[in-house]
Amino acid sequence: MARVSAFAKSLDDAPGKLSVRQRLMDASEQLFAEHGWNAVSIRTIVTAAGVNLAALHYYFGSKEQLLSEIFTARAKPIAEERVRLLSEIDLDNAPSLERILEAFLRPALTIGSDERFGGRAFVKLRARLATEPEQVSRRILSSAFDESSREFLEALARALPDLPREDLEWRFHFMLGTMFYTMADAGRIQSLTGGRCDPGRVEDALAHIIPFLAAGFRSKPDSKPTTTARRRPR
Repeated sequence: MARVSAFAKSLDDAPGKLSVRQRLMDASEQLFAEHGWNAVSIRTIVTAAGVNLAALHYYFGSKEQLLSEIFTARAKPIAEERVRLLSEIDLDNAPSLERILEAFLRPALTIGSDERFGGRAFVKLRARLATEPEQVSRRILSSAFDESSREFLEALARALPDLPREDLEWRFHFMLGTMFYTMADAGRIQSLTGGRCDPGRVEDALAHIIPFLAAGFRSKPDSKPTTTARRRPR
């Protein structure tokens, strides 16, 4: 509880003081990012925010709605920036695969250094939600990103007209996994490389991730693997 109390004090010390609603959003974003949505109780949130329980129910109604509003506020600028960057690409005349990938990845990888996108807390929250099998998490992620992601799937299909749709969708899935792990920046690769490889250096990360993913998208579709029934142990 010491860390929660310290966070509440930091909100009290903020210039001009934050509104009750913003205190709840800031406190819960930090807590959800650190511990996961399901592990944080409503009482922990209101204690961290330094407000009473009635305030959370008044402004948000439920913990799920609180998470949804945090995510909507943070994710909207990311989706809008992706679409803006995509609009600068001529999709009618052999669009550049690399430019499409950059338009999708750059806003996500700059979250940590761009205050419009929430900084490090939202990086951790988004990465955590992406790996949690909760229906709530899936619904919130879908609401925030499905529309813009479908635009990118169509753009990729234009850039790769000979790639079967199923292969395209699988490769998009693998791109998301690569993106989320890079965003999470868990420190593993820095430890292995003595800091030479650092996903936190956005331009370096983009310079390496884009050609890597482009090669994967351009690779020749393999024949469909055959599934063999496993023998039951005797």
